Amino acid sequence: MSRRRRVYEGKAKILYEGPEPGTLVQHFKDDATAFNNAKHDRIEGKGVLNNRISEFIFVKLGDIGVPTHFIKRLNMREQLIREVEIVPVEVIVRNIAAGSISERLGIDEGTQLPRSIIEFTYKSDELNDPLVSEEHITAFGWASPQEIDEMMALALRINDFLTGLFMGIGIRLVDFKCEFGRVIENEMMRIVLADEISPDCCRLWDIETQDKMDKDRFRRDMGGLMEAYQEVARRLGILMENKPSERKGPVLVSTK
Repeated sequence: MSRRRRVYEGKAKILYEGPEPGTLVQHFKDDATAFNNAKHDRIEGKGVLNNRISEFIFVKLGDIGVPTHFIKRLNMREQLIREVEIVPVEVIVRNIAAGSISERLGIDEGTQLPRSIIEFTYKSDELNDPLVSEEHITAFGWASPQEIDEMMALALRINDFLTGLFMGIGIRLVDFKCEFGRVIENEMMRIVLADEISPDCCRLWDIETQDKMDKDRFRRDMGGLMEAYQEVARRLGILMENKPSERKGPVLVSTK
């Protein structure tokens, strides 16, 4: 990819120009960040796992009709995606109190919320991704009321699907963050799921032990981040353990 033009670099991914107009190559880095990059480390193999887990989830979501930017996986670290105009708003869906909502509202972490709650934050590392309302989003022209409705409907649909998917493998979906973008299809603007869905942007707890299987292990200096991500991939069927007589360690396998 070194010969291709770098379009954008974020905390965990790099975007390169794609092979065809309207496409990009999304490269997953091994960087682990928290608190808007105030805490940073490099964890070998993390990008490979996030690439494969996000691919698995995006393909499953596409199968049920959720529009996404995903086209195909190119290799262990890269995906071919549609180029989209990112809406500068992160959509957070919360099922169980954890993280900032517990701190802001004084709710004990682990408390089941009365219903799934959607929150919006403005995408700005400099401002620490502040919470915003629908009024802010429409007033500043970040998204129209119709686009907000579409993002909320898609986020809840994704939540329903992921809750069932993870519950089936013994994992509780506590909350997750997603991003959306605009693409033109048949001369019409459409909202599609973008970025990634992986343990980097979800809170995942083991149903039986309540062990954290997500980036909170890095945020809270718990250690074992790669082991947790590997366990998520293993339960999803992406990661297989080879027989001892062959070779040691986990092996990523194709989901195709």
